[in-house]
Order: sequence, then C-alpha cells, then structure tokens
Amino acid sequence: MTVTAPQGFRASGVTAGLKPSGKPDVALVVNDGPSDVAAAVFTTNRCKANPVLWSEQVMRSRRARAVVLNSGGANCYTGPQGFQTTHASAELVADKLTIGAGEVVVCSTGLIGEQLESDKLSAGIAAAAEWLSADGGPAAAEAIMTTDTRSKQAVRSGEGWTLGGMAKGAGMLAPALATMLVVLTTDAAVDADTADRALREACRLTFDRLDSDGCMSTNDTVLLMCSGASGVTPDEATFTELVRDLCHDLAQQLLGDAEGADHDITIEVVNAASEQDALDVGRAIARSNLFKCAVFGKDPNWGRILASAGTTNAEFEPGELDVAFNGVWVCRGGEPGEPREKVDLTGRAVSVTVDLKAGGESATIWTNDLTNAYVHENSAYST
Repeated sequence: MTVTAPQGFRASGVTAGLKPSGKPDVALVVNDGPSDVAAAVFTTNRCKANPVLWSEQVMRSRRARAVVLNSGGANCYTGPQGFQTTHASAELVADKLTIGAGEVVVCSTGLIGEQLESDKLSAGIAAAAEWLSADGGPAAAEAIMTTDTRSKQAVRSGEGWTLGGMAKGAGMLAPALATMLVVLTTDAAVDADTADRALREACRLTFDRLDSDGCMSTNDTVLLMCSGASGVTPDEATFTELVRDLCHDLAQQLLGDAEGADHDITIEVVNAASEQDALDVGRAIARSNLFKCAVFGKDPNWGRILASAGTTNAEFEPGELDVAFNGVWVCRGGEPGEPREKVDLTGRAVSVTVDLKAGGESATIWTNDLTNAYVHENSAYST
C-alpha cells in the first residue's frame, strides 16, 4: 500500500486528461493525523517551478495535511498564470478537505514552459478527493509517472510504526536532488526537528548521490508527512536509519528505471582525504560522457576514469591511483594492472572502485551508461 501503509493516510490517483496518453495524472495524499508534522527538501536549482515556490512557503511552518501532485506538466516558467494555477490547486484541495490552503503542498512534473489546463486539473483534483482511500497508494504512485516505465513504491516497518513511500523519476537525475517527486509517510510520533534532520540526512546519502546524466530539475521535491497515528515515538537514530533505508530503496528504483539505460553503475571512491573529495571524484566520473559511453560499449576503459578524477581539486597523487571494474584491478599505482579482458560488463550491474590513497574517507555515487535509447528518449521528449 506504499504511502497508505502507515496509519492515518489516504491517497488516490485519477485521470484528469493532462497527459495526451490518457493515463492517470493527478494524485492526492492526505494525512488524517492526529499529527501534521512534515519535512521537505526541494531542488537547489535557482530556476524553480511554481509548485516549488508555493510549497517552500507552506513548509516554513513544518506542517502539512495534504500534497497534491500532477504529471503532464511541470508548471515552470509559466508566469503569474502558472502560479495562480498552483495557488488554485491548493485552495481546491483545502476546500475539499476542510483545511487551510497553507497546509497543502503542491508538486508538478512534466514539460517546462507549458501552461497546465486549469479546468482539467481542477476536475482531476475534485475526483481525487472523492476517491481518497486507505488503499489508494498504488494508484497515486502510478499517477505521478512521466517517462517512468513502472511506479516506484516501498514500505519499511519499525517496532509498532511504519514508513511508506512513492517516487517518480527516470531522467535528469542529478544531485540536489534527482529529477523526482517523492512522498514519504509515517505513523511514527516524531517532532518537526527530528523529521527534518532524518529527511535531510537520508537525502544526503541517497537521492543526492544519484547522478544519472548531470542535469538538475526545476521541480524536485521530497516530502515526509508524519501522522503520529501509531502513538509510538522511536528513538531518533532508529527513525533516521529507517528513513535512509527507505530512501535508498526508492533511489535505486529510480536508477534502475533511468531512461534507456543498459547498466546501473556504482562508483565507490575510497581512501580519500575527505568525504567531499570522494564525492567530487565520484561525480566527475559519473558525469563523463566518455566513461558512460565506454560502459555502454562494455569497454572497461579505466583511462577515462583517471582523466575525470584529474579534473577535480581532490587531494591525491596522480601516479598512485588504483581502479577496479567489477573487482578486477585494471589499474595499479597509475599503471596497467590486471588485463582488462578479465572484466565482464555483460550484466546490468557494474561496480567501479577508485582508490585515491590519500586518507580514510569514502563516498558512493550511482549512475548509468549513456545509450542510444537515452538520446532518442530525450530528443523526442516534447513531442
């Protein structure tokens, strides 16, 4: 039941006609309480969509009773009319649920620069409010899909409390955040500070480390709503770890559905002088089109990895680096190591390890290869 697995939540997903495909495109998730604690993380892109601008203001209170989401249009760079559409959406949800518009988070996803059809959206929201159900999580997860080939859902259970989640995203996956909408729910009784710290730590170690194609979106939102309906207050460390585990699951589902990808690539940078150095090197590799094309061609070209590492300011000696593909150390001390013919890249999962030999810190970045299908998908997106 995903987002409706925890007590105190209802959800729905309906077809409003925003998508030419006629597939579901409006979702609503409602927190029936007793608590309305919430936390959120948004894109760090300076160019933000109208729903993000609205929702950032809503979340200043660190409380939310509902989130309404639409696919079929990003509502970004749509001017005052677009912001009014966002505002009107929150007002309509509030009216249907007898709450305040300031308690409603709004999310949109789709093509930038196109006005949403407000009449269709309003009718969809009204229908979504009518169809709210404790079993409505899967329908909501389906309604937020764009180029996704499947919905992303996950549940985790604590001692007497539950976490649920849904996500969408299949392209423009890059740090801070990925191109995605994520709604997390829990019936744990936690305060706003705990929820905020847990969500930010989870995002830092999961969604922020997805780097599919280096492109950052304008609409990214991760929302955590806490109903408190279980009456159980877990200790903060336990709560944080379970939120992180749930987010990792959803992040890996996003990666596995990356547009056109043939390989899921885990890049682990070890023995760095700092975690930031490890992240910088990992991200430089993940954003190298040459490296990604090599993996697509099943070529363990470790020279492209070292060339990418050298573009960073990370502390290391260039002539001492080690590199492994799928556990085969093809580079040792900046020189050829084991024969690259030993590396088998026919499977979907690929691991790359880079040893900087500069300290004791490490970090992991997740990316995918660059394929013909990715180019086709994104060249034809607006049509």
